[in-house]
Amino acid sequence: MRLKIIKPGIMTSIQDLGRWEYRSEGVPSSGAMDTLAARIANIALGNAPHEAVIEFTYGNIAIQTQSDMLLAYSGEGGTFFIEKQLLTPGKPIFIPSGTVLNLVNNPSSVYTYLAVAGGWDIKDILGSKSTYITAGFGGVQGRALKIGDELSNNHNYTDTTKKILLKLQGKKINFPKWHLNKMSFIYHQTVVRVVPAHEFTWFEASSLLNFLSSSYELNVNSNRMGYQLDGPKLNRSVKKELLSTAVCPGTIQVTNDGSLMLLMADSQTIGGYPRIAQVAAVDLPTCAQLSPGNTISFAEISRTDAEKRYLERENQLRKLAIAVAMAVNK
Repeated sequence: MRLKIIKPGIMTSIQDLGRWEYRSEGVPSSGAMDTLAARIANIALGNAPHEAVIEFTYGNIAIQTQSDMLLAYSGEGGTFFIEKQLLTPGKPIFIPSGTVLNLVNNPSSVYTYLAVAGGWDIKDILGSKSTYITAGFGGVQGRALKIGDELSNNHNYTDTTKKILLKLQGKKINFPKWHLNKMSFIYHQTVVRVVPAHEFTWFEASSLLNFLSSSYELNVNSNRMGYQLDGPKLNRSVKKELLSTAVCPGTIQVTNDGSLMLLMADSQTIGGYPRIAQVAAVDLPTCAQLSPGNTISFAEISRTDAEKRYLERENQLRKLAIAVAMAVNK
């Protein structure tokens, strides 16, 4: 299975669930910004959850199938069309060779993920296929995809993938009636749960109250490394300096002027700004889909509760994969 990039859009790259084993050596995790959407695209095809996907930033994208393909997409950044036919996200879609697909932007969100049966055929670098553009490695030559790039699939077909392909393949576009709804896994689109971090008590009581009761707007100067959040400035009661210490995606730092910085997939591994909170892992996909001008607020939960919610979602995703396997066996 093979496709060609006709129009790559603002930023299109290969991502998976990230390279987490090298953070101690200063290597960012990278990976999909919205890991939930990436996983659902793979689950819809019966793929293993770690298979690589194409991450599209906003829309205005066109791709052409160079052979018959079995694809699935997920994420709120855009909607795929074939001419005027809308393709529903969260379901396997058989598409004949020579078909042009256009991704039309959704202005209120950012990222969309395209999976292929068996996963994209990309070389592993440090245990991941993810593109880290800043250092120029991973994905396709360590860069964003461009016009003329061609991508092929691996043949890591699971039994479920084989059955889906057998049911849908033919001479025309074909897909099942069912689809997987990513939004059913989202707690809230504007409320993000956070766990107090190590320097939480470094801030004045009034600032902590503002942090947990005010809305923050995503600044246009945001990217895969971090999101700048505009809102009430936070004042510190503890004035001592912090030595550079561990940070990761989801860490919320407070800069010297009291502004918030939410670290994302390509963030550094250490930082010197105080850490006021850590976004619960289950709510990072909500943060990922923020576009400039969107607002969020924060709600405090315990570390135990954050872990519980994470394990609950993992269990739900396992059940979802089982449900797909059962659906194709009918």
